[in-house]
This record gives sequence, structure tokens and C-alpha cells, in this order.
Amino acid sequence: MYPLLFRLVLSRFDPEFAHHAGMAVIRVAGVPPFSWVAGGLTRPRPEQRVQALGLSFPSPFGVAAGFDKNAVGVRGLAALGFGHVEVGTVTAIPQDGNPKPRLFRLVADRAVINRMGFNNEGADAAAKRLRRLRRRAPKTVIGVNIGKSRVVDVENATADYVASATRLAPLADYLAVNVSSPNTPGLRGLQAVETLAPLLRAVKDAAGETPLLVKIAPDLPDEEIAAIAAMAVSEGLAGIIAHNTTIGREGLVTDPAVVEAAGAGGLSGAPLKQRSLDVLAVVRAAVPADFCVIAVGGVETAEDVQKRLDAGATLVQGYTAFLYRGPFWARQINRGLRSAAR
Repeated sequence: MYPLLFRLVLSRFDPEFAHHAGMAVIRVAGVPPFSWVAGGLTRPRPEQRVQALGLSFPSPFGVAAGFDKNAVGVRGLAALGFGHVEVGTVTAIPQDGNPKPRLFRLVADRAVINRMGFNNEGADAAAKRLRRLRRRAPKTVIGVNIGKSRVVDVENATADYVASATRLAPLADYLAVNVSSPNTPGLRGLQAVETLAPLLRAVKDAAGETPLLVKIAPDLPDEEIAAIAAMAVSEGLAGIIAHNTTIGREGLVTDPAVVEAAGAGGLSGAPLKQRSLDVLAVVRAAVPADFCVIAVGGVETAEDVQKRLDAGATLVQGYTAFLYRGPFWARQINRGLRSAAR
């Protein structure tokens, strides 16, 4: 039903408008009595619970950062069956992001190109919402993804990340440092180990007891990915999120003219399926067995999630397929995982 609705109706809307409209529905799903109904239909089974990062996740499958930038849909997303919600990317300073249009569907590839540019209301606004969430949804696992404010020079990035971590870490179940978005100038340069290590050290100090993870790009050479993974272990991080969107455009079936017209930005969705597994293998080989690895990229089905779990992922996240598969996507994943476990 939803794929037909998407093809006939929703695909005709501007992607960013459609996202905001969908988020309005998700927010309603998080409010009783709607949340009781949604939860009854989508709630994962107790045997799907995962212990990681000192936390108990209702399911291994959660929402990746980027979907709920301002922590407004957390209760609705949890009611729809996601085992955790990673909000953000949040910056210390509020920002509008890049000029519109900045979100483009590649329907034939089940993919999206975005150059949103960390549009968000800032760390203070996120902190206020998270405080309310802690009272209203105390059992929901909430990660917070933080990034560099656009107006802050790269050489001052550490202080900017620390400012966000200081505000948000006490309210987060885990904190993720995003140095891998392609849509903030100079950000990916922070992934060099000699630059990244002191940044993460400072953020870890600011985060205190809150588990700290780092989110990496898929476009790095494998040896650099392995070096970052080893550094994350040596610096005492709690885990790695592998991975962000790609600047690559290889293997797309969408008309090249359409892809070119979309322009710069990060590609997400089905085309990242294989690279996601490849990066996961590199990271898992470089870290201890009990080190948390969250796999992201190209996840559409329960089979995709299971492949990542079998390859050593502790948890799995998705985003883009939500746009194509609709509000009961997490329910489909959780039910599929249950069937596979029988």
C-alpha cells in the first residue's frame, strides 16, 4: 500500500516538504492514545533486546542521525518500533543549513542526495527538548549526534564540539561525533588521525560518563578507516558508527543528467549496500570483539540488518529506506528478524 501511495502521490511533493509533513504524522504517533496503538502494532519482542554501551536496546535496529535533527519526533519514532533514535546532527550554534533545494530523490536507485548542511536549532534548543523527553519517555534510548557549527573555523572546531558535548552529553544515552558529513566545508579534514585524536580526547572529557562514539565516512581508504578504528579504541571511545553518506556516484541507474542536476551532497540509500558491509568488515577487524560498532548504509530489509549483525555489527541504523518503505518500516524489520531467528 505505501509504495503505491509513494509512487502516485508522495513522490510528487518536494522531498524536504514531504519530510516535514511525514515528521508531523510521526509526532502525532508519539502522543497517547496514538502511541498506545502504534506501540501495540510495532513493539519489538523481548528476545530482540540488545545490551550495548551499558544500555538496553529494545531492538538492534534504530534511526540514523539526520532524520530527526531537532529531537522533535523521538517518541513517535520509538512508538513505530525503532530500538533507538539518534537525533541531530546538532551544532552548538543554531544554523539554517545550505540554500534550498538541498534534498533530492533518486527513485530508481532507492537513494537520496542531500546537502542539508546541519540545519538545526542549536544545542540549547535540543537540550530543552531532551530534558522533556527524559521525563516523558525515560526508557527510550536516545543518541545525540554533534557536528561543527558552520560559522566556526576548523581550527576552533574542538572548542565548538566541546560546547555541544557539555550541553548535551548529560541528557544523551550516547554521544556521536560527526566529522564525516560532506556538507560542511572542511569537516572531513578532521578525520585525519593526528587531528581527530585530540578532538575526541577533549570531547570525551566533556562528555564525562556518557558513552562517546565517532561517525566516519565511507570514502576514506580502508587503511585510514582501520587507523581511525584503532585510535578510537586507544582513546577509550565506546564505539564507531560506520558510516556516513558518500560523495561517490558510482553504479547509479538514475539518468546521469538527473544526478548531475542534483549537484553536490552526500548520497545515501541502496547504492551503499556493499560499501557498508566492506567498511564494517574493516572496522570490526581493527577493534576488540566487545567494542560497539553501529552499521549504517544501504539498509532496506531485515535481511540487510541480519547481514550486518552476522558481520559483527552490534547495532544497525537506517534512514533513507524509511522514505521509500513508509511508517511501518521498523515493524517490517523487527518481524523479519524474528522470523530469521526461528
